[in-house]
This record gives sequence, C-alpha cells and structure tokens, in this order.
Amino acid sequence: MFNKKYEDLGVLVPEILLPKKGIDFSKWAIVACDQYTSQPDYWGKVEKIVGDNPSTYRLILPEIFLEVPDKMERVNKIHSSMKKYLEQNIFETKKGAVYLEREVAGKIRPGLMVALDLEKYDFNVGSQTLIRATEGTILSRIPPRVEIRDGAPLESPHIMILIDDPEKTVIEPLKIYKNKEALYDFDLMLGGGHIAGWLVEENELDSSLQALNKLADPALFKNKYNTKENHGVLLFAMGDGNHSLATAKVVWENHKKDLPADHPLRYALVEIVNLYSEALVFEPIHRVIFGLKKDIMMSAKEYWPELIIEQVADKIAMEKIIKENTGKQKCGFVSQEGFFVWTFINPTSQLTVGTLQPFLDEFIKVGAEKIDYIHGTEEICSMGKIADNCGFFLPSMSKNDLFRTVIFDGALPRKTFSMGEAHEKRYYLECRKIL
Repeated sequence: MFNKKYEDLGVLVPEILLPKKGIDFSKWAIVACDQYTSQPDYWGKVEKIVGDNPSTYRLILPEIFLEVPDKMERVNKIHSSMKKYLEQNIFETKKGAVYLEREVAGKIRPGLMVALDLEKYDFNVGSQTLIRATEGTILSRIPPRVEIRDGAPLESPHIMILIDDPEKTVIEPLKIYKNKEALYDFDLMLGGGHIAGWLVEENELDSSLQALNKLADPALFKNKYNTKENHGVLLFAMGDGNHSLATAKVVWENHKKDLPADHPLRYALVEIVNLYSEALVFEPIHRVIFGLKKDIMMSAKEYWPELIIEQVADKIAMEKIIKENTGKQKCGFVSQEGFFVWTFINPTSQLTVGTLQPFLDEFIKVGAEKIDYIHGTEEICSMGKIADNCGFFLPSMSKNDLFRTVIFDGALPRKTFSMGEAHEKRYYLECRKIL
C-alpha cells in the first residue's frame, strides 16, 4: 500500500474515487465548507443548482449550519449519502496521484493530489513535525468536525498544503502528463473558474518524489533557512483546511490502537500547491463584528491609549493607506459612521493581525454578539455598514515570509491569510475511502 522508498516523506499514492462519466461534475463539485459563512444566499443558490443530482453538497456540512438545531440530523444524512453513493456504484477508482490545473481570473494554479501520513503531522504549538499548521488551531472547532468524519466511509478534501519550491521541481514538471485523457475538465459553479485533472501513476511520480526528498534533506534545509539543531524540517505547511486536517488527525489518534498501522484513516487526501505558483495570491482575512453592544472605538482607545484613529473619505482611500509600506501597523475600519484608519503606535506583534486579534477576542466576550472572518473587501463594506455591525480591513502578508515565520516563530495568529478569495478556494471533487 505504501511506497517504502518515500515513507519518510509521509506521502501515500492513494486510490481516488471520481464520479463515473454521465454525472454532471459542475453539480458534483462544491466550494469549501468554511466559505460564505455569513451568506446563506450563496448556499441557497448551491442547493438550487444541485437539485437531486449527485453532489458533494450531500457529503459536507457548510459551516453556516454548524450551530443549527438539526445539525446532527444533517450529519446523519451526510453519512447516509456517502453509503448511498457507494451502494449505487457512482464512482470509478483511479490508483495514482492527480496533477491538476485550476484556472481563476486568467491565472492557472497547478496542484498535486496525494494522501499524507497523519503520523507526520502535529497541529500543536511548538510542533517540529514534517507537516505543520501555519496558524493557531482552535480546539473548539474540532469536535463538530469529528462528528462528521468519525464513522464516515468517505473523505473529500478542501485541504491545500504548501511546499516551498522556488525552482518548481515537484509539481510543475508533471504537466507532461496532460497528453493523457483528462479525468475531469469543467467549469466550477458560481464563479469558481475552471479545473482539469490528469492521472499520474505511481511509477510516473519518482522524479517528483525525489524532488520532495531533496526539499526535506536536513542539511539542505538547514542551509536554506539557517536553522538551529532544535528546528525540525518543515516540508508541508498548511495553506487551507487546517481544522479539517486537525480533525483527521484526532480521528486517527482516537482509533489507531484498534486498527492496522496502514489503515486508510491514517492518511488524509490533500492538494499540494507550490508557494511560488504565480497564481497563488495571499489575501488578508478581514473581520466583521456583529451585534455591537458597546462603542468599539472607545473600547479600543482604552485598550491602546496611543491608538490613532483617523476618518478617511472612502473605501479606496482607506485601502490605499493600509497598503502603504510606511513601517507602521495600520488597519482599516468601517461602520455606519464611515471609513477610518487605525494606526498602532506600540504594536504587540510582528503582524497587524497579531496586534488586533487579542483586543477583538476580549471585546467580543462582552461587547458584541459574534465575530466572523471574511475574505472579500466588498463583503466587509456591505456587512460593516449595517447598524450595530463594523468591519476591519487588514493588510496582506508576504507569502515569501510564510515558511521562515512558521519555522522560527511557530503558528501565525489565526485567520492571518487566505490563499485567494472565497470563490478561488478548493472545491470538493475527489473522494477516498477511509473505512
């Protein structure tokens, strides 16, 4: 089952399930469940488009429904749908990896679908494992996801894992296999762009696995990052789906004592993406506060006595100021009163989000009903201007700093960055049996 030659890399060449020909892939593939969490209209459109067709919409629980009273009923329906699709024999099995190309806004992002060994992953703070979280894992978010994965016969991932490969030695050379018949080639629903994928069999992966092996070489790693003896090799850094991978880890840890060492639960299907893909853009994740009970600007001034708050003309002016490289930490703020720029005189973190987030964590306990994390700038404006709401615009971080920051400082503050906006996220498409 496992290619022993590359066992130390934690890479498994999986058996991937895809819908058979005749099934509408544009209705099958659904965007990641942690998107559009404050926009029920989006998920209403998805349900209408899917109708009664086979779809991963039946295999996932959009996070907008995590707090609804009938959540467990929905979870049970997910498991039933998985079993139904298997019994109806709607899948065909492909042994190998998948080289894929995702096109959004005219840019193509190559990726590689494989399974990774959860024994090589630890999401806890201070982890030195081969696979690591890039931001803080919120433990309270894991149990609801465990309820879905535990006992599920299938997994379908929206997990994206990053490799630091500036020479483009691992994924990009696999485009030579585009001369094969595509496994899939279609437009994703609701503005998700286009996706196509090709099977790469195990014997065709050797050069890419050798390139991964080189990235994981301890001596080369130490020289590249100037690390110390206490720094373990970081080969795979979480891009998207950290809590989904953490859930897979928890489920495996809960059951592994009763299962064979190579049981499918030990692995998780993921898409590997090169950090240096030109189509990979790091977008900031903004904040929206709902149901204000206190004056948040007054609370902020109490929290940071030297905080400077300046009103600006409009959204364009606000965004321009926070994107300027002045050496000062700034964020944008929008409410019914207009657009503002906050300047932090004595920041407490290397990143603006790290300075802001502790205040928001404290404020939300007594000063508002809830907080949500939003990718798009237009959504921040529309939601932030609603009575008793407000929104925070955050600057983006350089993707070139990601690996070095995680290696030396550990996980970033949660919801620091996003790889693209909501419609650019990974769609559920490939499946794998885990029971």
